[in-house]
Amino acid sequence: MRFNLPFRRPTPAPVLNHEGAPAYTLTPALELYAAVATAALSDQFYETADTRLVRLQELVARNDPEFVACLAVYAREKLHLRSVPLVLAVELARRHQGTNLVSRLVASVVQRPDEITELLAYYAQANGRTGLKTLNRLSKQVQKGLAQAFNRFDGYQLAKYDRAGAVRLRDALFLVHPRPADETRQALFNQLVAGTLPTPYTWETELSALGQVGFATEAEKAAAFRQKWTELVGSGKLGYMALLRNLRNILQAGVPPEVVTQVCATLADARAVARSKQLPFRFLAAYREVLALEEGTLKSVLAAVGLRQSPVPQVLAALEAAIGHSAANLRGFGSETRVVVACDVSGSMQQPISPRSKVLYYDVGLVLGMLLQSRCQNVVTGMFGNTWKRLTLPRGPVLGNVQEFYKREGEVGYSTNGYLVIEDLRLRREVVDKVMLFTDCQLWNSHFNGSSVVKEWAEYRRTVAPQAQLYLFDLAGHGTTPLQVHPEHGAALIAGWSDKIFDVLAALDNGGSALTEIEQIEL
Repeated sequence: MRFNLPFRRPTPAPVLNHEGAPAYTLTPALELYAAVATAALSDQFYETADTRLVRLQELVARNDPEFVACLAVYAREKLHLRSVPLVLAVELARRHQGTNLVSRLVASVVQRPDEITELLAYYAQANGRTGLKTLNRLSKQVQKGLAQAFNRFDGYQLAKYDRAGAVRLRDALFLVHPRPADETRQALFNQLVAGTLPTPYTWETELSALGQVGFATEAEKAAAFRQKWTELVGSGKLGYMALLRNLRNILQAGVPPEVVTQVCATLADARAVARSKQLPFRFLAAYREVLALEEGTLKSVLAAVGLRQSPVPQVLAALEAAIGHSAANLRGFGSETRVVVACDVSGSMQQPISPRSKVLYYDVGLVLGMLLQSRCQNVVTGMFGNTWKRLTLPRGPVLGNVQEFYKREGEVGYSTNGYLVIEDLRLRREVVDKVMLFTDCQLWNSHFNGSSVVKEWAEYRRTVAPQAQLYLFDLAGHGTTPLQVHPEHGAALIAGWSDKIFDVLAALDNGGSALTEIEQIEL
């Protein structure tokens, strides 16, 4: 028997996506970025919440601690995500010791009092704490970070977010033992322990109190709620997100026209939009709720209070203005830039982003795609499933265009033949600068004709447009792509549901990568 045989490198197992089609893996840093930017931490079409959580834990272990910390801050402050930065902080605490990186991270990502209790609840889960030992011992660095956070919140914030749950703020205070910054802070901590913090003035507490009142008639009840919504809007204490969430309730209450005007002025205010940090699809959810009113009971409500004109068109226009502010500063799309915006409307995209949401992954892609389309002066827009279809849409309205897409998605079927977008360009000999695919990246060829995104993109660049760039806007973060993302292939990955994806687009155009903004963060 011979032992000294020539070495043969084993052939690696082929990478397949969730549809069984050939795919490419990402670097650990890029995969973690994509998983974080798209993490609702709920069950998806291809991946359960538990599976995603395990993958996040494994990816944290495979990445540099400094990068993980910067990514967590980026997710909280730029992508406006709340749960996944807490997960990253806890997972980093389980693996990293010897520096104050974790305490600095915790202090940065905990920006609301309820995030203290959320972090502790996940800390207990991640470390297998149950029963009486749920809040037994705590990492020293996590403790220091939470102590800093406790000293940032005032009495109103502590009272507003002191909610029932497995972990209460009072429990967290006993565990963390924050040293009060001054006597005023000590008094607040004492009130939190005693349960004597003043009830905060919020729309929830005001409406809850009103709901306890016994009204003689339904008309009397309706008048009281109309007055309460008028008061809440006029108080200036109804936050932007609360306003978005309650548009339907406010209009159904039959508030006076001047109140509707005030609501619309707030919604359409560019500074208010920027401060609100709303993800673009939130505007779509509100838009659809208001649209539904015209088919519901709004007419009878208006008649009851003597109003003839529906406020719906005014509110829809304000929401269009609001979402328009999201991408107001998008650069690099002048009249000379030729762009294709292609939205994946396949079956896997017809999944809610979270159990309590009516918004689908498909909707997120449409909103971001239409935001981009609204800023492009030379653009082809369409959707792909079994087939690829170009649609002619006006440049202005974002949410209105999303609704037009939504009405027509069944026209192309529900497969994921993304290669057809590029094949169409190649066959037309049409030169473009940028091809944007808004997708979950789980593309496959249902026609089984040998074509693929990899083949079509290489051939298109070789024969038609050598300088063209392909951008995969990953909306699900499953860890694979239909082609290798690398500058030499003219392909890049951008992940997430936020308008901040357009900042990543700018970084890529300037020679950076999807990770450039993350790497520039300083803790």
